[in-house]
Amino acid sequence: MLRFTRHGLWEMVYGTIALALIGSGLFLIHPLLALAPFVIWLWLMAFFRDPHRAIPAGDQNWVSPADGMVSDIKEIEHDDLLAGPAVRVGIFLNVFSVHVNRSPCDGVVIQTIYKEGKFINAMKHGSASSDNESNTILLGDASGKPIAVVKQIVGLIARRIVCTSTQGVKLARGDHMGMIKFGSRTELLIPKWLNPQIKVQVGQKVRGAADVIAVVTPV
Repeated sequence: MLRFTRHGLWEMVYGTIALALIGSGLFLIHPLLALAPFVIWLWLMAFFRDPHRAIPAGDQNWVSPADGMVSDIKEIEHDDLLAGPAVRVGIFLNVFSVHVNRSPCDGVVIQTIYKEGKFINAMKHGSASSDNESNTILLGDASGKPIAVVKQIVGLIARRIVCTSTQGVKLARGDHMGMIKFGSRTELLIPKWLNPQIKVQVGQKVRGAADVIAVVTPV
C-alpha cells in the first residue's frame, strides 16, 4: 500500500481542493481541459509519497540519506563539525524524486544548524552547498563522537526544509529525518577516520535507506 509522509498533509489537502475546483471549471468548458489539473494532482500526491524501504543488513553499510542522483563526490580537507578530513557525497533531488530524508547510520543527533541563504539551482553543487538555505544535522556515536553530517539544502524550486531530528534523538539506519519540499539537494559527510569505501558513482541514481552509499571500517 502506498504511504504518504505526514509532512505533506496540508499541501495534499489544499492542493486536492484547489485542483478539484479548477478541474470542475475547466470540465464545463471542455472535458479534456480537466486532464491538466488531474495530472498536476497525480504529481502532487506522488511528490509526498513515502515508500517502504528494505534496509541492507550490516551496520557497516551506510545507506543513502535521500532519493536522487549522485551529483558529486568530494574529498574535504577539513570539516569543522567532524573535526577533520571527510568525504562528501552530494545527491540531487528533482521534482519527481521521493523527498523524505533518512538517517544513513545508527547515531544520536548531537546538533542541528539552520542557515538562511539563497535559492540557487541545487545542481550547482559548489555554490548551492555553501550559499543556499540549509539545515545541517550532526550525528554522533554512543560516546558523543561525531560520525556523520547530513545536510538538507534547498534548491531553485524548494523553499522549505522540514527537520524532525532534534538534539538528543536516537536514530537507526533508515529512520526518517525530515524532508525538503519541491526539488533540492542532500549531502552526506563521513569522516576519514571511519575509512569510508564509497560504493556509488557520480550520475548514479540512489534510493534513500535502500542503497548503500559507503562501507565504513573504523581504523
